[in-house]
Amino acid sequence: MTDTPGTTPGREPALADTQRAHWQQTYTANPGMYGEQPSAPAEYAAGVFAAAGAREVLELGAGHGRDALHFARAGFRVLAADFSPTALQQLHAAAVDQGLADRLAVTAHDVRDPLPLPDASVDAVFAHMLLCMALSTEEIEAIVAEVHRVLRPGGTFVYTVRHSGDAHYGAGTGHGDDIWEHGGFAVHFFPRELVDALAEGWRLTDVHPFEEGELPRRLWRITQETPR
Repeated sequence: MTDTPGTTPGREPALADTQRAHWQQTYTANPGMYGEQPSAPAEYAAGVFAAAGAREVLELGAGHGRDALHFARAGFRVLAADFSPTALQQLHAAAVDQGLADRLAVTAHDVRDPLPLPDASVDAVFAHMLLCMALSTEEIEAIVAEVHRVLRPGGTFVYTVRHSGDAHYGAGTGHGDDIWEHGGFAVHFFPRELVDALAEGWRLTDVHPFEEGELPRRLWRITQETPR
């Protein structure tokens, strides 16, 4: 695990560092900024993971942990990863307060670096709007390959991304590769072709469009499984 960005080819160091600092400042200024209730995708994922018999869940981009805590309350053993130490401190404190510390561990990790886990070591992975951060297509492909590596055969990956039908797509400052920065947050908006490309070598079971927030943000919720 690491707190320091690595040297993945294709990364924009200046943008990545700026976004990292922006999220750190945001979590510091707004503790528990997303509230205590789990996201709708996390509620869906918990049901899918339980139906598949999953016991361990890795959440990437866990933030201050509203979804990680939901998975722990649902009975899963959870490893919550994020690149913001501030967010993880908030998550750990909440886990202790809720009596969930024995079911939930945190790790500071930048997803641009390889996951600090052995091959085929977890049952399920969840990532809510993590893959649509300021990541290049090459970096996203590498992350999904890492998720495939650490999942057991038949493991489930549920992730959400903002897509190119979103109102903010094409607005603000463009960084290339479908990355647009608006209000200080850089987002990689997904075309459907990228979703399909990332599912190669997986069993794609669901691509569900939904909306979230006041704009509203337009997203896809993708469910895919590793081959058995």
